[in-house]
Amino acid sequence: MTDLFDELLPTTRRALLHRLAVAQSEGRTPSMVAGVLRDGRLVWSGARSMVDGHAPTTDVQYRIGSITKTFAAVLVLRLRDEGLLDLADPLGRHLPGTPADGATVAQLLSHSAGLASETPGPWWERTDGALRPELADLLEAERPLRHPTGRVHHYSNPTFALLGALVERLRGEPWGEVLRREVLEPLGMDRTGLLPEHPHAGGFAVHPWADVMLPEPLTDTGLMAPAGQLWSTVADLAKWAAFLAGGHEKVLSADTLAEMRRPAVGPVADDWTVTYGLGLQLVRHDGRILHGHSGSMPGFTAGLWVSEADGLAAIAFSNATNGPNTAQVAAELIALTAQHEPRIPEPWRPLSEVDEQLLALTGPWYWGAAPHALRLTADRGLELSVLGRGGRASRFRAEPDGTWTGLDGYYTGETLRVVRAADGSVGHLDIGSFVFTREPYEPAGAVPGGVDPQRWQAY
Repeated sequence: MTDLFDELLPTTRRALLHRLAVAQSEGRTPSMVAGVLRDGRLVWSGARSMVDGHAPTTDVQYRIGSITKTFAAVLVLRLRDEGLLDLADPLGRHLPGTPADGATVAQLLSHSAGLASETPGPWWERTDGALRPELADLLEAERPLRHPTGRVHHYSNPTFALLGALVERLRGEPWGEVLRREVLEPLGMDRTGLLPEHPHAGGFAVHPWADVMLPEPLTDTGLMAPAGQLWSTVADLAKWAAFLAGGHEKVLSADTLAEMRRPAVGPVADDWTVTYGLGLQLVRHDGRILHGHSGSMPGFTAGLWVSEADGLAAIAFSNATNGPNTAQVAAELIALTAQHEPRIPEPWRPLSEVDEQLLALTGPWYWGAAPHALRLTADRGLELSVLGRGGRASRFRAEPDGTWTGLDGYYTGETLRVVRAADGSVGHLDIGSFVFTREPYEPAGAVPGGVDPQRWQAY
């Protein structure tokens, strides 16, 4: 991209500021600050405040609530990628003695372990964590489960406290310290932490029937911190959004992040609007799929969304308990930016090198009588498209062993193999036992069940 597209157009900037101003005014929040990223860069920020001339900057800290869960999930996926655990492991294998011993790590990450939504009283978000000094204090002893494990999605804050404790157990040090060393420092997020540092916003409740305010308490939630305690800034969460979009070699790969944003609880119908991955919320908004998280704590609301297809992300904060729906505002900032300045495609460029063997795989293929086309893409990838009315499309990633792995659709995770004839020529393709031949029902013996020797006939 050239410098012409490094900043947003004035009409776009005004539309974004207008949306923010309406949210701050109608939402009756003391202040609000937001930002928009394009292709990993913060290209717009805006703020509104009840005090003229004192609007917050992108360096002012706000509580981000459950956006904290995305950080906790990344730490757990780092453990998995290092081979220290498997997502299919029961929690009790690594952190025994909790009511979730039989739930898998994946079920915990996707809120499908069946655990209660909240801790026993008093409400953990407004009380000191010292009231819950042990893991056993985070769930009711008599009825910790609200649903059978693995059966339904049931949002649970104590679940992420257990995941934070899992990180502490396997790393041998406090969760916050692991987060700082393994995630915040590599990403340059020096304004994100468990407790506020100046400058930071104060949290308020606004009276429902009068324009007066009440300060909300500032608490250290102790063991519940991984569920929602972090403070951050628009500038820092812009770095986090860029990471969630593309990964970082010192933190987590793009492939693992793609795994996190796939729906993990289901079944998910084609017309789904809200679902959950591995520590990430997924929503459909204005025709696009967003991943990220909403957040709230007493005195604060927050929202962060990434639109992979648009190369956009947005962040919004407010400092009122029942203030504007900042997650909705963040989603609308993405929609406004995409509407005013739709993504400009990268120019078409030819492949930098030609592999004749790969080139020979391209063109039409038939699954039975269903026509498909195979196209060669960058990095030795393959793209299978449907030409007729029946069949399944998918993209495939090249593997070192000469096979390809499906990236989407029905063939996600399945292996594409090239089966060669005795003379070394390409015989057929095998995708998870489905045979693709160069002609419909080719009589070369590769079609499962064989082909009628009389071939095609008129009836």
